[in-house]
Amino acid sequence: MSIRIVTDSTCDIPGEAAAVQGISVIPCYINIGGTSYLDGVNLSHKEFYQKMPVYPVNPTTSAPGIGTFVETYNKLAAEGATEIISIHVSANFSNVLNVAQLASQTVKETVPVTVVDSGQVSLGLGFAVLDAARAALAGHSLVEILNLVKAIVSRSYTFAVLDTLEYLQRSGRVSKLQNTLGTLLQIDPFVKVFSGEVILEKIRTYSKSVERLIKSVSELAPLDHLAILHTSAPEKADILKGQLKHLLSGSTNIWTVEATPAIGTHVGPGAVGISCVQAPR
Repeated sequence: MSIRIVTDSTCDIPGEAAAVQGISVIPCYINIGGTSYLDGVNLSHKEFYQKMPVYPVNPTTSAPGIGTFVETYNKLAAEGATEIISIHVSANFSNVLNVAQLASQTVKETVPVTVVDSGQVSLGLGFAVLDAARAALAGHSLVEILNLVKAIVSRSYTFAVLDTLEYLQRSGRVSKLQNTLGTLLQIDPFVKVFSGEVILEKIRTYSKSVERLIKSVSELAPLDHLAILHTSAPEKADILKGQLKHLLSGSTNIWTVEATPAIGTHVGPGAVGISCVQAPR
């Protein structure tokens, strides 16, 4: 039995890590004006974040087409995959999961595909994908891997401090009135993502929001995984990493990842955050 893992580009898994684990990453679309770009393929993070504040129209995102999923599943089957586990961004945030489910029905006579909703985004999704891929390479069964993923996503959290509410308002995540009030009151929004739900807290000042983030993560310790995320804010990410590194052993690598434009479109530049997986209790 050969089990392969598929995910989408909102996972924020570094390309080299995905290649080593044999993970297939399907890119989402970033739409700017009349042009659509493949996330992480023909639009660099640097170019996107530099131009984001001055784009004449608001960038949007869209799910890959069903044909891209079908092509990926068939390719893996041709390479010898006898089962595929397709793990994706929460259905509450994107239509990616629905497209994957439609594609799985199209290829069911060729290869069985199990589609999983991670309830997460960024490396909250990515950590589940990585552990699933390691288990597949180690020869674990389909049921064992699915149980592993279920356990991981139940302990996965993503937290973020945004520089502004503007981009959430543009994408329809908050109302224009809320955005205006946030600007007037100098609010630095604090966001929590858990089990497919997004909780938004409006906190005065950036430092208070970061304190809230650090407290939230510390309360989850001990942790199995921890990654620092940012959207064109490496200095903020470095500072946050220093404040959180004590939560993992010195031998554990903490990734610092610039979030994909598919995420940055909605949260805007200048955001910083973390994805983590709480250790079993």
